Amino acid sequence: MALSLPFLAFLCLILFPHHVAQSENVEFVFHGFKGQEANLTTEGASIIKPSGLLRLTNRSNFATGHAFYTKPVPINNSNSSSSSSPNDYSFSTSFVFCIIPPGSGRGGHGFAFILSPSKLLPGAQDEHYLGIFNESNDGNSSNHIFAVEFDTVKGYKEPSDTEGNHVGININGMSSMAAKPAAYSDKGNVQNEEEIKLESGDPILAWIEYDGQQKVVNVTISPATQAKPSKPLISLPQDLTSVLMDSMYVGFSASTGEKSSSHYILGWSFSTKGVAPTLNFSQLPEPPPKEKSPSSFKPQVTAVIATLSVLTIILLGSLFVLTLYKRLAHARHEILEDWELDCPHRFKYRDLYAATNGFKESEVIGVGGFGAVYKGILPATGSEVAVKKIVRNSTRGMREFAAEIESLGRLRHKNLVNLQGWCKHKNDLLIVYDYIPYGSLDSLIYKPKNNFVLSWEKRFDILKGIASGLLYLHEEWEKVVIHRDVKSSNVLIDAEMNPRLGDFGLARLYDHDKLSHTTNVVGTIGYIAPELARTGKVSTSSDVFAYGVLLLEVVTGRRPIESSNFILVDWVMESYQMGQILNPVDPRLNTIYVVEEVELVLELGLLCSHPRQGARPTMRQVTRYLSGDEPLPTINDDWSSLESHGFSEMNTRMLEGISTIDTMNITTSSLSATSTGGISTSSLHHGR
Repeated sequence: MALSLPFLAFLCLILFPHHVAQSENVEFVFHGFKGQEANLTTEGASIIKPSGLLRLTNRSNFATGHAFYTKPVPINNSNSSSSSSPNDYSFSTSFVFCIIPPGSGRGGHGFAFILSPSKLLPGAQDEHYLGIFNESNDGNSSNHIFAVEFDTVKGYKEPSDTEGNHVGININGMSSMAAKPAAYSDKGNVQNEEEIKLESGDPILAWIEYDGQQKVVNVTISPATQAKPSKPLISLPQDLTSVLMDSMYVGFSASTGEKSSSHYILGWSFSTKGVAPTLNFSQLPEPPPKEKSPSSFKPQVTAVIATLSVLTIILLGSLFVLTLYKRLAHARHEILEDWELDCPHRFKYRDLYAATNGFKESEVIGVGGFGAVYKGILPATGSEVAVKKIVRNSTRGMREFAAEIESLGRLRHKNLVNLQGWCKHKNDLLIVYDYIPYGSLDSLIYKPKNNFVLSWEKRFDILKGIASGLLYLHEEWEKVVIHRDVKSSNVLIDAEMNPRLGDFGLARLYDHDKLSHTTNVVGTIGYIAPELARTGKVSTSSDVFAYGVLLLEVVTGRRPIESSNFILVDWVMESYQMGQILNPVDPRLNTIYVVEEVELVLELGLLCSHPRQGARPTMRQVTRYLSGDEPLPTINDDWSSLESHGFSEMNTRMLEGISTIDTMNITTSSLSATSTGGISTSSLHHGR
């Protein structure tokens, strides 16, 4: 049956969101920010208050805060039907803000509306830099940052730090291209301007508009209860073509210094297709209360307050001493291990208990050989997490726990699962990491919902992502990390369909110039390299072997071993030798794939899973083959050797040795064999 146009449009939106966004104008409006956490990325002191207020900074000294619209905005409207210019970088925004000074004295510094090529502003300084620039990059044309500042102290690099109360337009640095004292034209009188005190604590409405055809920036402000003045405060003729990029992030940045104020945004609208939507003041959250100045007290009241303060200090001091004594007594019985010091973020058990509804069975999203994985929502932040609970009934369980903390604790890569922290409470060992909504690659291939079929384009991108993650583990991090359990159930797919390699419970770390001396055979049947059965020594090449099996698995939609008569690697090799390399391709793809890419992946899978260890490529070579930077070498004709038969026989013996287990469970079982030959199995149907 032909797909309907709405369904095709929806499918394109799901599979290619970035490309769709780049061809359309963007418009949004926020009347407060409650429930908008997914649409805003906050950093530093910035948070969304329960009332719906967006607080950029609190009253802390020398603080910075950032809040960006989560998705990049296509600023270039040249593809728009309403644009006649080849480079029409136009936009319009309006927002209501409040700056709350301290109860007494003067506050310090301010905030800015900014357009930046990135949501991250590493090294940005506080005070006059407003959390945007620093001493080394201030004024650099490579910044590509446009900002409109609302500052409450004297301008950048002015002779003294006195009250400034000004608005300025900045490009790539803090030296304003144009700046004026904060004011507005009252009641249509364009000749006389009324001053606005930015730090008054009252809501102020700002409009910022850039006409990409006329090359003019207009900035207007007024009290939030009044209509927009007919005359802008600043009108600057300026061509931003060389400053703005086709896609930019829009948002706010604020900072404090030795003196500080609180900066709030009550509402915000933005558009690249005309005038930004009008904000309805009645729908905005209530402005934050102004801080009251301290009042003087009568001597009698002062005496009472002093007496109560002394008693309170004595009581708090006693409690502090008692708490310190208990902690020191507890420390005598708990010696922190190296992995605990390397990953200092230790969650409180009660928080994880509350996040998972008491580790309720309905919250289980996966079961492994060493425990279960629960979905949770952290009570403090409301963010979704996955909590892995390891059974601590053996030395092996503790070894799994420590290995995963040590491996994941310091690793940071877009294709690896991000560890958030850990918890050790009585007999419970808990690991907390990002929640991955789509689950494992295994479930997408073998147990899809609603007859979903993973497209070839997504399969190819996932395989390249896993290769990038393994390259980082093997060569690019400070140590060599050998995963030892690469398989489809340990590849998780995030909301953007990006792969993340997880489950580092079997991983081991080595220095780059050291060799493995491990004598345990660990891994999953069908993914274990043949040399491990002989020597027991793991290497990066054994990870490459497992990755090669995974390549074949993703292309064919078949498990590595389905019975004693079917071994995936041998089946694909037979098809290759018969000149029918496309025969094993997953029939659910319905021939909708790029033939050259499929042939490349199948042949690379055979090369990576070569029975002879020296014939396999490194992960750096693998990534270059997949990206087309190097041609794939010819596969040697030594697959009929005894070494290859030994591999097949090894897997066959393993299957026969655990024949009492259901065949489908066997193919996803992990096993651990010591040098004495003991073997144990555990179902890892959903990954660990």
